[in-house]
Amino acid sequence: MLEARIRRGLSLAAIAAMTVLAACATPEPEPEPAPPPPPPPPAVSLNEGVAQAASIYVAFMRDVSTIEAGFQSAESIQAAIRKGASYEPAQISRGMIAYGSILALQSPEFVEGVRTYAVDPAIRQEMVARIIADPAYAATLPGADAAAGLILEAIGRDSAAMLAIADAVEEDAYTIQGRSDPRRRWAVVNIADRDARLQGAKALSAVQMLPSADDSTRLFAAANTGSGLEVTPARAGPPYTPAVVRSLALAALAALGAAGDDSRANTEALTVEQNSEFCLNMSKLMLFQCLAASRPSYEDMFCIGRHVARDLATCTAQSIKPAPVAAPATVVAGSEPSTQTPVAAGAAAASASATAALNGEG
Repeated sequence: MLEARIRRGLSLAAIAAMTVLAACATPEPEPEPAPPPPPPPPAVSLNEGVAQAASIYVAFMRDVSTIEAGFQSAESIQAAIRKGASYEPAQISRGMIAYGSILALQSPEFVEGVRTYAVDPAIRQEMVARIIADPAYAATLPGADAAAGLILEAIGRDSAAMLAIADAVEEDAYTIQGRSDPRRRWAVVNIADRDARLQGAKALSAVQMLPSADDSTRLFAAANTGSGLEVTPARAGPPYTPAVVRSLALAALAALGAAGDDSRANTEALTVEQNSEFCLNMSKLMLFQCLAASRPSYEDMFCIGRHVARDLATCTAQSIKPAPVAAPATVVAGSEPSTQTPVAAGAAAASASATAALNGEG
């Protein structure tokens, strides 16, 4: 009996001791809540200003591509001059680069490759800063060759279309002089008011071009959805021209969600490229020079072929394809080496060729 009481007392003591120890024990910390997931990367975004700039290029090239050889009257030639002269060189150059960026955004490979850097906000900001500081960095990103291929293929088609028009119109300028061509009757007559025609072309060249509403809407949607333009898949590796580099940089910023309305200063700066603007400005000067020298209608036809269609073909081609590097010419003692760019050389050659043809040397 006593023994049972002792055991019961020891049990009670043990329970009491355990209770005291439990009361003194440090409670287990509550688990901290998991950190919230990072915010999703911003959506692909290209502002409407870029789409509007691109629409100017697209609408003009579509309109000028309707020029055809086989003119049936002197007035039809003057209408073609007005159509071909009605572009402002800087706007066409900027529009071509803007259009190139929208073409690049039609490449899922490029967009997805760039967006892998948009998941982490810090990395995304670093990428945006690097592209703004050095647009050529965009050409090193995944899928750049696929995006560049789309640019070269589409703008290359524009260039080829202009070249075909140039060949046909220049050939017709000779054909129409033949005695068997019934159009010769009016084609060899001197243009009545040559100075007014020249001044009219100069005035049209200075008018600011307005965006096409329909084309702007279509291009804006294509840029931000990655679809909607008819493109032919192609690849083009480096080196890239400055114009293509800038198109890729614009597209890369858009893929990172950094080319929206709050980034217009950056996107507008990226559309400015001096080589393509220079080529188009030289083309206009050559057109004015050609019109100033031209007298009968068949010579105006030649001006259309050479300094509207052919120069547009040349300038667009030079904007997307690097010029071949020529071996330096031997420098004569006491002379300065030439610093003429390939674009300037092409324009100068076109001018010399036109002058020779107009003087009956071609």
